[in-house]
Amino acid sequence: MKRLTEFDQLADPTFSQAVIDWQRSHGRHTLPWQNTTDAYRIWLSEIMLQQTQVAAVLGYYGRFLERFPTVQALAEAPSEDVMAHWSGLGYYTRARNLHACAKRVVEQYGGIFPGDPALLAELPGIGRSTAAAIAAFSVGARAAIMDGNVKRVFARVFGIEQYPGEKRVEDALWRRAEALLPETGVESYTQGLMDLGATLCTRSRPDCPRCPLRERCVAYATGRTAELPVRKPKKTSPEKRAALLVVIDGGQVLLEQRASSGIWGGLLSLPEVDGHLGGEVDAVAAASVVAAGAQFGTVDEVEALRPLVHVFTHYKLHIAPWQVRLSARGGATGRHVWWDLQAIADAPLPAPVKKLLLELGRPGLFG
Repeated sequence: MKRLTEFDQLADPTFSQAVIDWQRSHGRHTLPWQNTTDAYRIWLSEIMLQQTQVAAVLGYYGRFLERFPTVQALAEAPSEDVMAHWSGLGYYTRARNLHACAKRVVEQYGGIFPGDPALLAELPGIGRSTAAAIAAFSVGARAAIMDGNVKRVFARVFGIEQYPGEKRVEDALWRRAEALLPETGVESYTQGLMDLGATLCTRSRPDCPRCPLRERCVAYATGRTAELPVRKPKKTSPEKRAALLVVIDGGQVLLEQRASSGIWGGLLSLPEVDGHLGGEVDAVAAASVVAAGAQFGTVDEVEALRPLVHVFTHYKLHIAPWQVRLSARGGATGRHVWWDLQAIADAPLPAPVKKLLLELGRPGLFG
């Protein structure tokens, strides 16, 4: 008797068929990046949707395509233009990788994305799951995806009782995903898994009565949809502090080009000074701000603005903004640019910095 391999044991054509049938009847079909085999548009949407909700991506996607309609247009664009059109979407490493990837596709593949998931995964910013999605939607490749939505669906349906992000568990999920791939209809199957996780098998209050996998779902049968998938073990989130100078003169604000790496890499921001100024607002701190602001001209007045808190994936940043008014400019380097406050909405700024500058002058802003 032939011994069944792990792949044989995990394979189940009825699973993929249930997903395909549901997607074709009840899944999403009208998103702007659907109903196309254009790998550029599919790739752009997949990168934008990484760690970002569909609702947030919709506006950015259209504006980005209007400015960069082809991969060639994106590859040839200045980096500051790319960052400006990404500004506010967050996770700015994605934008830098996006630009680098476009250049590679043009230089290495003549502006045509490869259909092989293995080749796609070698490009900047494209991991295994994203490569599989691009290949599945553009050329119908049989390649498994494993994003957060799929992990949640699998963890509940198959009763995975370990944290899906643990490498050993994730490797097992990948093996299962490969075994469950359908022979045909991979586009509908791939989209169906995404749609199930986004619309029915949601993190909180899943809509189990409408789920096509309800009858085979371990979490539903045992009343553990709230427990699965197992959450990541909690770690204390580090807290950091930064003091930002809002240097104002003649209706303009001084912006500084940040390094290409690190947080907000490649964007414009406000000049940053020692984080210890993010503590108490007192005469010592004010004197330090005057000294820091003097490198940009003659300081007329400094004033503390309302502090901000911005939460990143791995830490919390406490921002202490200080407004610095100059009576005469001087000392700014090539990394600095004076920007009209009235046009600040167009600047390639991090979201919290843009919000701060848009609110400048509103009642109650000053601390």
